[in-house]
Parts: sequence; C-alpha cells; structure tokens
Amino acid sequence: MKVILTKDVHALGRSGEIREVKDGYARNYLFPRGLALPATEDNVKRLSRTLEATRQRQERTLHEIAALKTKLEELVIEIHARAGEGGRLFGSVTAQDIADAITKKGIPISKRQVELDDPIKSTGFYRVLVRIHPQHTAMVEVNVVGTPSS
Repeated sequence: MKVILTKDVHALGRSGEIREVKDGYARNYLFPRGLALPATEDNVKRLSRTLEATRQRQERTLHEIAALKTKLEELVIEIHARAGEGGRLFGSVTAQDIADAITKKGIPISKRQVELDDPIKSTGFYRVLVRIHPQHTAMVEVNVVGTPSS
C-alpha cells in the first residue's frame, strides 16, 4: 500500500514522502498514530500544494534574509563610551549595547543575535558577527568612540 508520511518515521522516511509499505503496518501502526495518510489522488494533490506553499515561504524568507544581511553589512554603528588615556574604556561595550545601537537604526536585533566573545574594552573599529537566521550571519562594523571623562 502506498502512503504519504505526515511526520518523519525512523527507518522509513521523512515527512511528505510517498512510500510503499505493507497493508498491516499502515493500518495498525502508521494511520492510528497519525504518521501517514493513504496515497489517494486527493491526498497527493494536497501534498503537492503544501510542498509548493512551503517552498514559496522558504524562498520569500531567504529573500528577506538576504535583504537584511545587505542592510546590516552596510551599517557602521557608532557607540560612544567614556574612555581614559590610550583609548581604554571605563567599563565595556557589550552585546546589549551593540543590539540597542542597531535597533536605533531601525533593524530590530536582540542581544542573543550578537555574537561577541568578550566585551569590547578599548576604542576603535570592530567587526561583529550578527546571527540573523540559524544558517545566516552578517558582519557589522562597530566604531567605539571614546569620550573624555569630565
């Protein structure tokens, strides 16, 4: 019997695949647990529509990610912090500070998306990694400007 898998089944296949299985396996295991549907003409058409919608959604998401990456990589974020002699900061610039500066530019970013190994403790230009999607990142230029303490 041909079935359409609705969920991933170990040693059988992934969701959305059409597989040939024994009748008893389908009737007694796959169908009752909601793991598969019979591969009827209507179900196959529904599957193809669902796969097409998923593909379009992923394509749209990738396009938005590419636009966001371009926008982020064009930015130069300037952060002002109190500094002493030699450009040494009183305190440090953290991922939260960088995320807030990017958000002020109109791109909502959380501090968890900013990958900063250690806080920045001196003035200068830095390239900081921002994770915009689990598989996509962008490099943002951060200029830490020291302001003299009064």
